[in-house]
Amino acid sequence: MSSTLEYIEFICNQIDEEWHPSYRKMFGDYFVYIRNKPIILVCDDVAYVKKLPCIASLMKDAESDIPFQGANEWYILDIEDRALVDEVVSALEKVSTVPLKRKRKKTP
Repeated sequence: MSSTLEYIEFICNQIDEEWHPSYRKMFGDYFVYIRNKPIILVCDDVAYVKKLPCIASLMKDAESDIPFQGANEWYILDIEDRALVDEVVSALEKVSTVPLKRKRKKTP
């Protein structure tokens, strides 16, 4: 089961516009980007954020789960708690980087 577009748009609406939220479909699910940085992974209509030290205190009471087979545990973000979402987005945006575009190898 993959995430619905309605849920992805709901997540983006929960994030303050100053963060310039956007989303991209990846592998059947979505990543929500903040200022072009991948911050929130959405799988099966569940919002996940990576377990990083900068948000450990904010997410100490949050549940954790594995978003897809082969992944490590990620925190489950309560997307309806707008204050928490803003704090988590702020902390993660500071430590995340914009992904580099990979050059495709030319085939002979």
